[in-house]
Order: sequence, then structure tokens, then C-alpha cells
Amino acid sequence: MMQRSELLLGNEAIARGALEAGVNFATGYPGTPSTEIMETILRVARERGIYAEWSINEKVACEVAAAGAFAGLTSISAMKNAGLSVALDFLTHLSLTGLGAQGGSMVVVVCDDPGAHSSGDETDSRWLARFLYAPLLEPSSVQEAKDVTRWAFHLSRENGCYVMIRSYTRLSHSSGILALDELPPVKDVKASLDAFNCLSPYLALPKHAKIVERLGRIQDLFEHSAFNSYEGPERPELLIVCSGSGYFCAKEAVELLGLEDSVGLLKLVTIWPFPRKFVRNHLQRARSILVVEEVDPVLETLVKETICDDCREMKTIWGKNSGHLPFYGEITPDLVLNALLRIGFGARSPSPCRKPCSEELANLLISRALSWCAGCPHRATFWALERAIRAERRGVYVTGDIGCYILDVFPEGKCQMKLLHAMGSGLGLASGLGQLRKFGAHQPIVSICGDSTFFHASIPALINAVYNGSNLLHIILDNSATAMTGFQAHPGVGYTALGEKAKKIEIERLCEALDVPVKVVDPFQLRATVKAMRELIRMDNGVRVLVSRRSCELLRMRSEKKKPFHVRVAPERCSGQNCAVCYRDLRCPAMCVDAEGKAWIREDACPGCGYCATICPFKAIIKEETNDE
Repeated sequence: MMQRSELLLGNEAIARGALEAGVNFATGYPGTPSTEIMETILRVARERGIYAEWSINEKVACEVAAAGAFAGLTSISAMKNAGLSVALDFLTHLSLTGLGAQGGSMVVVVCDDPGAHSSGDETDSRWLARFLYAPLLEPSSVQEAKDVTRWAFHLSRENGCYVMIRSYTRLSHSSGILALDELPPVKDVKASLDAFNCLSPYLALPKHAKIVERLGRIQDLFEHSAFNSYEGPERPELLIVCSGSGYFCAKEAVELLGLEDSVGLLKLVTIWPFPRKFVRNHLQRARSILVVEEVDPVLETLVKETICDDCREMKTIWGKNSGHLPFYGEITPDLVLNALLRIGFGARSPSPCRKPCSEELANLLISRALSWCAGCPHRATFWALERAIRAERRGVYVTGDIGCYILDVFPEGKCQMKLLHAMGSGLGLASGLGQLRKFGAHQPIVSICGDSTFFHASIPALINAVYNGSNLLHIILDNSATAMTGFQAHPGVGYTALGEKAKKIEIERLCEALDVPVKVVDPFQLRATVKAMRELIRMDNGVRVLVSRRSCELLRMRSEKKKPFHVRVAPERCSGQNCAVCYRDLRCPAMCVDAEGKAWIREDACPGCGYCATICPFKAIIKEETNDE
């Protein structure tokens, strides 16, 4: 049978590798750039008999996946770099216990985000693999992503431990032609739990010793891994050690400078435990070494350790610590090319096509700032909050969280949130700020989170605030989805990741169970929303909750398939630039301004929500109900 090929994303390739390995237990929490791994598995979960779920957070996702492995199943859990921090508590203990004697396997995929394209930071997860005593693999290409993932399950099963795979934005979201192997036949897999198989991390000393022994065995495997490779002359003048996207960037830079005959490339996929003997043998090829990697000098540190352990010959090592490559951002061919030029390899400059575009061309580029979608209920909530704060005249202090609403701190937002950190931290920080009255700080405290974030990480902070008598208002933006990452399910929507009906956890009832005053508003009802906010701020005692509930406009359009209103501007009423509230302040993408400074609405971009008509002080925006089918 001929092997089939498809054009797939890196994340889809990782999912395909798991499917070819016979995965039957899959968990995750949505987070860019990792989301498509679970989305791909979910598409075939029913037909292949896979249990798959969007878990409430990454720690629980790893716990659920580990339970499957304990029972002898093949499990995977996927998350982004920030999510790994949430899962660390459990994964640290899981390294001590292993996966038991039932023959199960578990792969943990973490997708880093060098350049912080969709993250608050660009944390390098490779350090954590060493901290966790976990084998770490880092593919470079889409094909390698599939092959490495498939092999990782075998590695896990043979050694009774979970295996980490590190992807990154440029791999997760790049596309490539992938050679597909056949999927295994669907089988009726039976789980098995051995009551006498103790998987407790306690009595850690002997278990720690077993980890060290296990890593030694895996290191021997890595020394001979076919995923690691060398290309270049037998005795290069310079050896480039690289991994991940660093490999292709280094390869391109070498080719651009015509250095194929003098520079060698050592690509590493098995990152930890570090294949020291394999690397040492190749380090002996050259006296000068350049280490190319993204973000932190992880490989550079391991290479230096390997050289120091050898102590036979001093080497010159260039990389991040020498200042030839940056400690931040993505690696690019230009960065490697410039590093090569600086250390004396290559005599010619980059080709003219690689130079920055001219000022004339730059002026033609349209600046498109990040903004909420047209019709987004979050825009309405922040509009109301600004009005409520202005009316109170008391310097309300606002903390925020992770979700679509982070756009408040971007130039197109209102910039009301003053603190913005990890998921759940908005309410945790507010819990502390709400205790400052005894120290003379009397500002009202407001924290904000979304519905998915509330379930993910804010509930413990809410309980902490209630228990310790903190003084704050917490606003929950309930748009009925994990909207920022693609509308994945969560406990508040009433259905599972597979679309099956589920118990809907009602946010207001959960909060009322803590004896917390709760109000529920529709943010498109401006006056009622501002009134509720002001009333809760003025209560000024203990914890209060406001649920601002309206479905994400994209979800509404998908389900109703029509506009609720036809919205237009009456130009004779519009005062133009003397007002500009709609296009200057509201900043809906559908609002435009004509040559005379008067507002007009792009029909193709307007969802017909009609909120702009609510805020227009001159009643120049008219909304008419529609009966469109």
C-alpha cells in the first residue's frame, strides 16, 4: 500500500503521531499555540473510541491523563508553556511514582511561545524537564513532530514514565507535507487497575534513586537516537549545535553565506537526558562552537557542562552568553547569519532582498491594532465599567486576568486594568489589595475574569477572599465559551468537548453558595449594568460578584445566522468630529469615519448588535429590527 501524504499543521502532526501510536485517553486545556492538538484528536475521538476532554485546568488534565496511564491506557495531555506551570505540582510527584505496572504510557506536550505572540511571557519549558526528571524531545519539522510523538509513547511504555515533547509556535503553527502511516485498528481496550500497585510518591528517597537509574537507561538510548544528526565536513572550522527551529535557521544562514564546506550542523532532538557521549564525539570535530537555540541558553549550558566534564581540550563557545545571540524572542536566519559574520565566518553581507523595506514601502502598510470583535460583549462591559468608575469619583483600582478581555490594556482598549498576570491572579491579587484598608488604602477594588478562567483558576482565589474577609467586587465576563482559543467547552456551557450534554455549573449559584451577593446583568443593557456596578462598588464590604452575561457575538452569529438589527447612521444627526464617541471611543471595527468626519457603518463588518446606538449621545445611530431568515 502506498504511503499517503497530507499538508498538516505541526500541532496536527503531533496529534497524528498520537493517533498512530494508538492513543485512547486525551486531555488538555486550550491555550495558543497548543490548542489544535486536542482539537484534531477530538474530531476523530468517537469513531476511534478515544476518551477526550477539555479539562478544567492543566493540573487536572495531567491527573486525568495519568489515571488512564495507570490503568494501562495510552494517554496524552497537551498545554501551552504557561499551563505547564499549573501542572508542575502533580508532574513533580508523578516522576517519583512512574506509571505503574499496567503497561500504560503518557506523553505531555507543552507548546512554548518564543516571541510571546499569544502569551504574557516566553518561558522556556526545557529547564523544567530537567527539574521534573522527565525525558524531553524537541522536533524540528512537521514530519519529525509526528514521528517523535509516535516514538515518545514507546519510550514512555518501555520505561514506565511520562515523556515530554516541547513544541513551539513556529512548529505548532507551520504547515508541511506529512507522510502518514496507517492508524492501528480500533480495538475494545480494557482498563486494568492493580490494587497492590502502590503509586505514592512518599518514601521518596528510594523512588528518587530509581528515577536516576531510569534516566541513565534513557540517556543510553538517546546516545544512539536516529533523530539526532550531523551534516557538514568531517573537520569543520565551526560546529553549530542546534535544536528545534534553530536547526533550519542555522542551515539557511550557512547556505546564504556559502559556508557548507567549513561549518557543520549538529541537530539535537533528544534534549534531556542530554546525550553527552554523542555530543562530545561531535564536539571533537571543531575547536569553535556556536550554539543556536531560542530564548534561554539551555543547550549552551549542557554543551559547556559536557566540555568541562571532558577537560581534555579547551573550546571557544559562542552563543547567548557571549552576546552573539539574544536571550529573548524567536531565532531567525538573520540572527544566525549576523552571529556567523561577527565571529568571522562569511565575508559577504546578506542579499539586498533581506534588508528592511524602504520608508516609502513602510508608509503603505496599514496599522491594524488588536481590538475586540465587532459586537463583542466585553467591549460593552468595559464601556459600562468606565462609566461607573467615572461616576463614583473614588479612584477605583482594577485588576485583570487572561482571556479576550486582555485587549483592554492594548491601545484599542480602555486601559482600565492595572495588574494583569497569570490565570486566576486577577482575583488573587484583588484578594490582597482588598485587605489594605488597615494600611490607609481606601480605593474600591474591582477584579475581572472570564467564565472559563473562573473555573480554571479563580475559584480558589474567590474562596480565599471570602474566607479572609477581603473587600472587593469581582466581575465575571460570561460569554458562554473559552472564546480566546476557539470556543472550547468548559463547565459552564452545558456540554462536553465531544458535544455531549453535561451538567451546567451555574456561576451565580456557585457564588451564592459562598454567601456572596451576586447580580447578573446583560452588558448591552447599559444603564442597568452601570447601576448594578455602582451599587456593588458602594456596598464597600466583603466580596461581591457581578456576572456580566452575554454570548460571544461569534457564537450568536453561528447559531442564529442573522443580524438582530439593521444599523445605520443618520448623517443629518451626526455631529462628526465634535463628538466621535462611536469611532474614537467605542472603537468598534465596523465603525468608520468619512471625509467630513461623520460616522458611517461598514455593513459587511457590522454584526447588527446595535450597541453603538445605545451610546450615541445624539441618537444619530439607528437600529431597526430585522426579520432576516
